[in-house]
Amino acid sequence: MSSLKNISLFHFKNYEQQTFVFEKEVVCLIGKNGVGKTSILDAIYYLCFTKSYFVSNDSHCIKNGTQGMFIKGRFDDEREVKCIIRENGKKEFSCDEEVYSKLSSHIGKYSSVMIAPDDTQLITEGSELRRKFLDGMIAQIDPVYLQHISSYAKLLVQRNAYLKSCKGEIPVDLTLLKLYNEQLNHHAEPIVMKRKFFVEKLIEEATHIYQVLANDIEEIKIEYDSKLLNDSLLNLLETNLFKDVVTARTNYGIHKDDLAFTMNGMPLKQVASQGQRKSFLFALKLAQYQLLHHYLAQKPILLLDDIFEKLDESRSEKLIQYVKGLHTQLFITDTQKHRVQKECRDFEQDIQFVEIV
Repeated sequence: MSSLKNISLFHFKNYEQQTFVFEKEVVCLIGKNGVGKTSILDAIYYLCFTKSYFVSNDSHCIKNGTQGMFIKGRFDDEREVKCIIRENGKKEFSCDEEVYSKLSSHIGKYSSVMIAPDDTQLITEGSELRRKFLDGMIAQIDPVYLQHISSYAKLLVQRNAYLKSCKGEIPVDLTLLKLYNEQLNHHAEPIVMKRKFFVEKLIEEATHIYQVLANDIEEIKIEYDSKLLNDSLLNLLETNLFKDVVTARTNYGIHKDDLAFTMNGMPLKQVASQGQRKSFLFALKLAQYQLLHHYLAQKPILLLDDIFEKLDESRSEKLIQYVKGLHTQLFITDTQKHRVQKECRDFEQDIQFVEIV
């Protein structure tokens, strides 16, 4: 089981300098909105995944009016993980004082799963968020997959930059484009195979968990939507070369893949109630937890941010009953201590309450 014993923050988000010690398996962070409860969860996620869960730019994690930041945490294996962003913007990540030459070398050593209010965007917003969710899960399990994703992204930027430089005019450098196409195809093939495999595993877990959590039994499905399931990227790029030149971008590839969520055969975002969406989201994230647990042979840290707000009592009880059975390190944030005490009243584990002011 991955578990965190303590964490120290310096100039991280709204924290000047503070250390938190975690003594129990279940930790409840209690405080008013805006005091920094979610920031602690994000710092924990940061130590596991080398970046923030909520923002893509590291500079947005640095406390306003300061330069640089520091996060340090000690895990149950007694290893100390540090992240430093220096005043010049340079980012360093280390484990037991050994600085990684590549941040990707840390991915998968410690895992965590975050469930936050804005995660409903996975259902309602564009495909980029769903690809990010899928890639983030697989990358923790398979380091080679992460290398393919990184290489593909760099090549895509280069190909798009060249297409933009053509300004929609023919002729183009076919030799250069052929090279880009072959290299992109080289990385796309294993990515598609891994995505297909893990989406199948994900739906198996999510279906079961949804049936446990939901008040009603609906048929939910998760389908991997990719043009590359029926055709090679190489062929798609060659066939659509003119379209790419005119639009000055690469119109086909794994960067266009998506996950289709359905309920009873209809798009989930169109037919699901708020409660059903939340049950589906919990099922999706807990399925992610189970896959990480299985393939990494460790229990991820589970981070639940403000989950009881606007969640009916029945769904809250079923979610907590499921989570209780995981016996993993669990962090919960809430504004009301009595609400958490009520929801977690059946926990066999001792609960640590940390008041954030």
